[in-house]
Amino acid sequence: MKVARFSSGTGARYGIIDGDEIVVLTGDPMFNGFETTDERLPLAEIKIVAPVIPRSKVVAIGRNYAEHAKELGNETPTEPMMFLKPNTSVVGPGDAIMLPPQSEHVSFEGELAVVIGSIAKNVAEADADSVIFGYTIANDVTARDLQKKDGQWSRAKGFDTFCPLGPVIETEFQVAAQSIRTTVNGDLKQDGTVDQMVHSVASLVAYASSVFTLLPGDLILTGTPAGVGQIVNGDTVEITIEEIGTLSNPVRTASR
Repeated sequence: MKVARFSSGTGARYGIIDGDEIVVLTGDPMFNGFETTDERLPLAEIKIVAPVIPRSKVVAIGRNYAEHAKELGNETPTEPMMFLKPNTSVVGPGDAIMLPPQSEHVSFEGELAVVIGSIAKNVAEADADSVIFGYTIANDVTARDLQKKDGQWSRAKGFDTFCPLGPVIETEFQVAAQSIRTTVNGDLKQDGTVDQMVHSVASLVAYASSVFTLLPGDLILTGTPAGVGQIVNGDTVEITIEEIGTLSNPVRTASR
């Protein structure tokens, strides 16, 4: 099912998408389950927001598609290359990606994101599904010039608005060969499939949870296919993953 977090003028709530309506849930389904209220709202009358705001962290994986590593002149890591994005980088569908004045080259990176649903530490690969709540779409926005300049990625990946998420969490998604495509202003830039990952979702959950405890609502961004490129003021970035939907965000220049 497709779970959305939304606003209808009374703060953020949760619901299940049913056609052109949303069935309102009694609370956060990660903690309250899928108990519904008697309320249904037309999708046209609500605003879909980021499906989750991680309590602690966004774990991202670099160079997890061989062709993407190659296009930037890098080797494919033999172990997952992990870094963290702050939860303050998260925005939702339709929210603007703000280009910071410190950078002259900001790139899009369309990614499949894993939403953790329970406390997870030292999870075996075979048990990874038991701690996954579902999957959503992420844009691992990157200040490419700062990434090269700094030698580590915290600043380049961590600006406010640099982690758009959404539009929904698909709880029944099973990683196979679903397409992942990114367009900028309607022009196709990335065209891959999620089974092209070097390190599988199960191995990423096991690896990350061996390092630090994953909490409900934490995210694992699983890497991006080849085709990343620069975005500028006025662009619109759309990332579509088969069976989940489309995440769309405009690009704007941040004020100094």
